[in-house]
Order: sequence, then structure tokens, then C-alpha cells
Amino acid sequence: MSIYEPAPLPAGEKAFLASYLDALSLVERLHRLLLDVIKDEFERIGVLDINAVQALLLFNIGDNEVTAGELKTRGYYQGSNVSYNLKKLVEMDYMHHQRCEIDRRSVRVKLTPKGRSIRDTISNLFKRQAGELGSRDIIDTAGIDQITTSLRRVERYWSDQIRYIY
Repeated sequence: MSIYEPAPLPAGEKAFLASYLDALSLVERLHRLLLDVIKDEFERIGVLDINAVQALLLFNIGDNEVTAGELKTRGYYQGSNVSYNLKKLVEMDYMHHQRCEIDRRSVRVKLTPKGRSIRDTISNLFKRQAGELGSRDIIDTAGIDQITTSLRRVERYWSDQIRYIY
């Protein structure tokens, strides 16, 4: 065995690693699938000028008025091209932007009535899906709570890793 090869893992750790990697892959696939579900919903109702990432951003902002920087810190936007999407949403009249009175370098954004309509469409989609998940016995409240709790623990662990807190 070379010094560059990792040491073999005991069977229990090997199984955990396989499950962990499977879960990571599933989270990534679920996010892409969510975007596809949103895209399909907008195609179904004839809204073709906005993409799923932009629609999800509008949903996450909701009734709040925020700066571009706050979009990431509050968890409203996970992508890397927030400026591009904000610019497009303002151009398409989904968002209103205004320079901050105190810090003129900062821009505050909020939804226009057109943006609130998109937010409501996404909200109704999620409500419908939540109802169907329950009524079809796909997952119940205890199951979704367990998933959420576990994902929050992983999120906290990863955040600590980034901050180098062990």
C-alpha cells in the first residue's frame, strides 16, 4: 500500500461512508428536481419569462425588503450569480430596487405585484405538494420532522467545518 492510499475502513465505517455519499448525491438530485418541478409548473401556466432559480428567489424573499448581501446570509439564495438574477428580475418588473438612504452603495430589493404573483404561485405549488405527500402516505409529519432535524445537523456541522470550529 502506498502512502497516498487511504487506509481501509472497518466494515461499519465503510457502510456509513457509502450511505453518506448516497445522501449527498440525493440532496443534489433533489435540488435539481425541485427546479425542474418549478419549471414545469410555470410552463403549465404559461409563464415563460422567468426561470426556476429566479422564481425560488422570489418565493424566499416573500414580503421582506433585503439587500443583495442579505439574500445569501438569510439563506434566500444559494447560487453564485445573485447580481445577474437580481438585475434580470428588476428588468422584468418582478422586483423593485432602491438605493439605501444610509449606505448609497447598498441596494434594497422587494417584490413588485408581479413578483408577489410568482411567489404566490410557488407557495400554492408547495401547499399542494405538501397535501399530496400526506394524503398519499408518502411521508407524515414525524418523517418530515426527522429529515429536517437531520439535515439541520449536517448543515450546522458543515458550517462549523467552514469556520474551522471543531
